[in-house]
Amino acid sequence: MPPHGPTLDDYRLAFELAPVGMALSRHRVMVDCNQALCDMFGATRDELVGQSFRILYPSAAEFERIGERIAPILNACGTYSDERIMRRVGGPLAGQTFWCHVMGRALDRSDPHAAGIWSFEDLSARRPLQAGLTAREREVAALLLKGCTAKQAARQLGISPRTVEVHRTRLMRKLGARSTVELVQRLLTG
Repeated sequence: MPPHGPTLDDYRLAFELAPVGMALSRHRVMVDCNQALCDMFGATRDELVGQSFRILYPSAAEFERIGERIAPILNACGTYSDERIMRRVGGPLAGQTFWCHVMGRALDRSDPHAAGIWSFEDLSARRPLQAGLTAREREVAALLLKGCTAKQAARQLGISPRTVEVHRTRLMRKLGARSTVELVQRLLTG
């Protein structure tokens, strides 16, 4: 007699063998994760479960700012997605930063950080990270890659458009770009 549908074991297997890193969270703390996430961040499940997502960010300030920025979006839509710089926790690449595509779903939109499921895709193979960028430059770079104008980026970051332009100019200088289009291209290709 054929099974009537997926079992709990089937769902657990799908979580464990997903081709992207996955984590379940409560109040921005990892309560479970799969092997792909462990491999991506160079850590064991025991090293990640029970830890704040903060350990995956290059700085505490970026962790706080992104958390503040995504809460209203999760509250309104229930889902969130972006590309951001993350930091490897352990292994031979410990401390290395890399571009990561992050997607999440709040289980309760009225309390978006209470519980959620998150996926992480390592983009470093196709988008190498330029060294020497400040935390704010990394945030501005991520928004430029999304196609945001200085005004849109400023609104999301809670800073002035002029400050975004200053960071964009510094990024252009650091990466040897003569225009925003060239800057985006260099951010995409390394």
